Amino acid sequence: MTFMRKFIWLMFCMPLFGLAQVKKTTPTAGATKIGHSIQITLKPYQNTKIYIGTNYGKSKVLADSCLLNEKSEGSFESKQKLTPGIYFVVSPKYSILFDFLIDEEQHFKIIADTTALDKVVFTGSPDNTLFQEYSKDMNASFFQLNNLQNQFKLAKNAADSTLFKAAYLGKDKEIKDKRNAFMKAHPKSMMSFLLNVMQRPEAPAIPIIKGKADSLYPYYYVKNHFWDQVVFNDNRLIRTPFFEDKLDEYFKNYVSREPDSIIEEVQYMLTVAKTGKEIYPFLLFKFTNKYIAPEFMGQDKVFLHLFQNFFAKGDTVLLNEASKKSITERAYSIMANQLGIAAPSLILTTPENKKVSLYEIKSPYTFIAFWDPTCSHCKIDIPRLDSFYKASWKNFQVKVFSVNINFKELGAWKTFINEKHLEDWIHGYQPEEDLNREIKAGLPSTIRQLYDVYKTPTFYLLDSNKKIIAKNLSLEQFHDFLANTNKKK
Repeated sequence: MTFMRKFIWLMFCMPLFGLAQVKKTTPTAGATKIGHSIQITLKPYQNTKIYIGTNYGKSKVLADSCLLNEKSEGSFESKQKLTPGIYFVVSPKYSILFDFLIDEEQHFKIIADTTALDKVVFTGSPDNTLFQEYSKDMNASFFQLNNLQNQFKLAKNAADSTLFKAAYLGKDKEIKDKRNAFMKAHPKSMMSFLLNVMQRPEAPAIPIIKGKADSLYPYYYVKNHFWDQVVFNDNRLIRTPFFEDKLDEYFKNYVSREPDSIIEEVQYMLTVAKTGKEIYPFLLFKFTNKYIAPEFMGQDKVFLHLFQNFFAKGDTVLLNEASKKSITERAYSIMANQLGIAAPSLILTTPENKKVSLYEIKSPYTFIAFWDPTCSHCKIDIPRLDSFYKASWKNFQVKVFSVNINFKELGAWKTFINEKHLEDWIHGYQPEEDLNREIKAGLPSTIRQLYDVYKTPTFYLLDSNKKIIAKNLSLEQFHDFLANTNKKK
């Protein structure tokens, strides 16, 4: 199991803030007011348990349960209030029947029949009445818009295309006008909150400034207004199915892949979210999972920032012991091998039983390959590395420093070197006695920890000063990186 899979597994083993499973609380005798009380009649179910569920980002979780009597009546009740947001009624077989809203007023009644779910009746819940009216109107409008879109696709000539396009744009404007009118008329409603979260700003036309088109203006306008009316400490955000998608869209399309740009965004969101009991841990763990093993090189710096500025300052109370240990070990494993810093020292023993030092290798580039002669992936990738080296990397003045991390397989290591004709490389390993001496001396990190070698093979590219300039790439990506770097020179 790789570290990433292990960490995610540990995170899912954590209790989901009281929502991973149904927790039923019976009101105490004589209680004058309970947190939520939702009376429901759901025909034709009788003498069976039903549920209400909600969203936790993109996931769906159960929030409460109740037992229907022989009249199909029941009540979802607890002393605790539910976090406002979008909820849904769930059948005994765990299928979602219909959506409804929960706001601060959590005492109301639902009457429904599974044979006519378009006629659900809410009593004592103005927000759900608005939700029904708005949804009914908009569903009809979107149906018409979809028909116009299909007609546009089937247009047989330019005149038809122009006609259908105009009709489509007109209907689209009508929908937007209705939405804006609703939010203006009901600014404090739960529905308006949801519409604000869903909204994306429309990109304006490219302006002409001093005779030149400012092509970046629409991009920055959308980015700067992407989160208008959204405050990141609002717990209701994770009780929607679309907030997390919008968050992913923002980081994909409007935030640079450079770690420092991501850190700026993440720091702002988490700082604002700090007072949100549910949204804060949601965002913290989402960003942690995303950047602990990132998609792009160097973005593990974001995870390190999260560790140093949040987890290391007390937020490990949100973790169970296994997760706390894993996240701390991972942070210390990547501290010494960030892009742009000097690579940790390596003084190893060659196959000829001589000492070799990384910092004694003089070359514009040093490529470090950590591998294990018994590793199946290494048996494929190490010969491929040699092919790149002989074909072009040698001409780029690259020196390969090959590190065997398995001191128990010296025979297999030497045999592999000879059989694959890797004589041009510099080879080394750390003898068991040297490792034990380091451990006995209380040195903080081993080679595996210093270079974050949690899988094999693991590759690093260093410049002439032994600073790390690339890591965690495929061999093809390393080749492109070297080729482009030499082309620039």
